[in-house]
Amino acid sequence: MRSRKGIAVALPALLLFAAALEAPAGAAAQKWPAPPAAAESTPPPDAGGGDQPGDPSADPSAPPADPSADPSAPPADPSADPSAAPPDEGDGDAGEQPPPSQIAEGPNADDFVPIRQAPRVRNVRTARGGSRGTFRTRCGTNENEHHNPDNVVAAPGVQNGAHHIHDYVGNLTTDAFSTDESLAAGGTTCDNGDLSTYYWPVIRNRAGQDDSDRAQQSTADGNVGEIVLPTRADISFRGNPRSKVVAMPRFLRMAVGDAKSATNGLANARAFWTCSGFTNRGFTDKYPLCPGDSQVMRVLDFASCWDGQNTDSANHRDHVAFPQRNGACPQGTQAIPQLRYTLSYDLPNQAQAFALDSFPEQGHDPVTDHADVINVMPEELMQRAVRCINKGRRC
Repeated sequence: MRSRKGIAVALPALLLFAAALEAPAGAAAQKWPAPPAAAESTPPPDAGGGDQPGDPSADPSAPPADPSADPSAPPADPSADPSAAPPDEGDGDAGEQPPPSQIAEGPNADDFVPIRQAPRVRNVRTARGGSRGTFRTRCGTNENEHHNPDNVVAAPGVQNGAHHIHDYVGNLTTDAFSTDESLAAGGTTCDNGDLSTYYWPVIRNRAGQDDSDRAQQSTADGNVGEIVLPTRADISFRGNPRSKVVAMPRFLRMAVGDAKSATNGLANARAFWTCSGFTNRGFTDKYPLCPGDSQVMRVLDFASCWDGQNTDSANHRDHVAFPQRNGACPQGTQAIPQLRYTLSYDLPNQAQAFALDSFPEQGHDPVTDHADVINVMPEELMQRAVRCINKGRRC
């Protein structure tokens, strides 16, 4: 399974996220991934960002590419059922403890690569009719340590449904049993009354000690070490390069990435791992080793083309889609504000020193990075975000 790890720089899925530095408000250029070049032995030309460490708060900006438009994507498994929904975190007997034999070792030493060896990303220009604005919702970095191993999007009603711990910001009440009604009545760490729940798997310092009340459960699931909170957790909504955006519906549920990519394959892999000061390059399937004071960064972009009808689907993906290569939404969908998590961490610059929490059989593979959201913004706040984005402002 892990033999593919030696070809990180040629993975077609790598450039699904571009994380180059954000252009100034109103500028014509936005960062955008280049078409993958799997046959090339060297990375594509620089997008313009330098290799010198910079401000850890540097904000990468790039809409995701459409994986269905990737000519170099691996062919589908002919034995697969084309009508079957992609597996997600809720697959299987999520509430049961796996036997120890199912806990995969990891991460491996070759899962860690210096950031200067990462492939680079390129630019794309926003069209005249595109929307360049950015709206941020400030929700903190989970200072109140809201953690649990549930996943209400993928496995509602199942305690320990994820078999790994999630960081939560936003809604204070989120757990396996949350409903639209309970979330709407909850408190929040976000400003402006944003009651949404934003969450992602934690990162751990493997040399540290887990002193949490869930340490025993985590150890049984193969997740060990001290949980490291992000130094920054930027939650932002962005425009579309080819059109204006419409409001995201309240209670929209979405997942990005695949928590089981190490065994499922890369079809839904959407991780982007980079370092502050080096955000013009990054990995999908490697942890970056960041030099000096540079911080490890995770960038997770959600799909931003909505079917206009549904707030969820069986696999939490089919009601939304990623833009095509030119930035336009696929036919039958409309652009909504594109949600991005940019998470920064102060971690050791050493192989195997840190790792992402994962399902037991996934071996802490960085390609399994993922995130979820339930939008519970008040409708007036979402309309404010739409106006900001469509007017090209930074709010």
